[in-house]
Amino acid sequence: MDQVLGQVLRNAVWERLDMLTDLANRADAQSLVSVARSELPRLTEAWRAMLKMHEPDERGDCPTCSTRWHRCKAPCSVWQVAHEHLVAGGLAPQQSSDSRLLGRRKSPVPTHPAPTAAETTGRHALVNPRRAVTA
Repeated sequence: MDQVLGQVLRNAVWERLDMLTDLANRADAQSLVSVARSELPRLTEAWRAMLKMHEPDERGDCPTCSTRWHRCKAPCSVWQVAHEHLVAGGLAPQQSSDSRLLGRRKSPVPTHPAPTAAETTGRHALVNPRRAVTA
């Protein structure tokens, strides 16, 4: 059940991001101002909340990315992506190679392929084909 809920939550977030991208690319100036006023505070608070979870501890490790057996030194990939997109990206926009780190899609407007037989029958239904590893 947790996997199903997790997939529903992930899909809702991706759809919201897709909608905002579409608005940014297609909306008129007045609509953009309205969306910016309502969405920018929400997006900045989301970034702050996520980055707070990845603040380094007293040893300089990221408590969220670290495990019992592997310590992740700061800055972790979340902080690196934040810096690239929020700071450096404003200076030199470019196609990011770190998209794979967070499972991001490369196209700004994603395509939603038809489900495979395995996905519709329930066998491996929760496996995301975009993240499937092939041998």
